Amino acid sequence: MKVLIVGCGRVGSRLAQELDRDGHDVTIVDNDPAAFSRSASRGVFDESFRGNFVVGDGMEADLLRRAGIEDADWFVAVTQGDNRNIMAAQIAKRVFRVDKVVCRIYDPIRTEVYRKLGLGVFCPTIEGATSVRRMLKNGG
Repeated sequence: MKVLIVGCGRVGSRLAQELDRDGHDVTIVDNDPAAFSRSASRGVFDESFRGNFVVGDGMEADLLRRAGIEDADWFVAVTQGDNRNIMAAQIAKRVFRVDKVVCRIYDPIRTEVYRKLGLGVFCPTIEGATSVRRMLKNGG
């Protein structure tokens, strides 16, 4: 499976490493070249990582083409900004017709709206609150 990830922070880099270990073809995009070295210095990317790194804006069509979006089975947007993730995901879905698109959205109000538009959405705010609530109900 070919996966294109936009955002090389903690989630994006960890996901890239895990998918690579599972044998998937991974490309990770970030507009900050230092993001890749920061992840490597945290031990996320080791010498076994076979994925590709692309520096640039994950919302630019030409860059996405160079990163291989036209052959991608999955597209994942996990930058730090909701608007950026939503735009990148919409471009992947509508312009490049990537079938499986996932984006992180911190704002719980937006989550359901974009899910109805056909995007796979996960909200750390909702998931975190749900997880803590479950722990409290179960006594820790």
